[in-house]
Amino acid sequence: MNQTGGPQWANPETTRSDAVMQEEEFFAPLSTLDEPVMETIMRDVRAVGSKLKVVMLPMERNIPYGGYVGVSQSESVEITDRDKEIIQRLKDWDLWGPLVVCLGLAVLLSFKAPAGQASLVFAAVFCAVWIGSAVVTVNAQLLGGTISFFQSVCVLGYCVFPMALAAVVVDLFKMIPLGAFSTLVELAVLVVAFLWSTRASSVFIGQYIAAPRRVLAVFPVLFFYTFLAWMILLF
Repeated sequence: MNQTGGPQWANPETTRSDAVMQEEEFFAPLSTLDEPVMETIMRDVRAVGSKLKVVMLPMERNIPYGGYVGVSQSESVEITDRDKEIIQRLKDWDLWGPLVVCLGLAVLLSFKAPAGQASLVFAAVFCAVWIGSAVVTVNAQLLGGTISFFQSVCVLGYCVFPMALAAVVVDLFKMIPLGAFSTLVELAVLVVAFLWSTRASSVFIGQYIAAPRRVLAVFPVLFFYTFLAWMILLF
């Protein structure tokens, strides 16, 4: 009841003020308009760093071969609390991190490209990362996956990070005249980075695909990272 003796809903001024208060309370936690620019940037940087850490320390699995058996065959795989936290963190997708990783790899390979081919190498790597991620994502969705498009692109983009680190190591060994030993080290580094990237992405994507179709969903991931490894070795 209001002061005039009528019901509270009959007073339009009271109803309007309550609606405004509820709207302010609802949007207050999500608004960053009053937040300092540096604080916003650092929050995004920390978010990117946490996702890169997830890629470098992928989900734990108490099954053989680093989780590939569970991804491809098991219908129900036991997930630890840390795994649940990782999945929840990756659900909060963004494209800033994958863009930075993609640009870093493309710029690095374009610097090592022959004269006159730098722009072509940059474009090839950039398009391969984004188009390849989109193709793998569409394939997973056509197989009945429940993962969202941008969420999958985000995961695949972040999982390129080990390949980018491998490109740096390979570049350093190409500067050292060690002959066949240098080539063997480069191949070993690329194989480790390839397996790391493939495992990190396939374990996550496999959570959203039915057991009989997981192999079909993970298989294109192998081609995606194989092409990137070939580009790194080539240049």
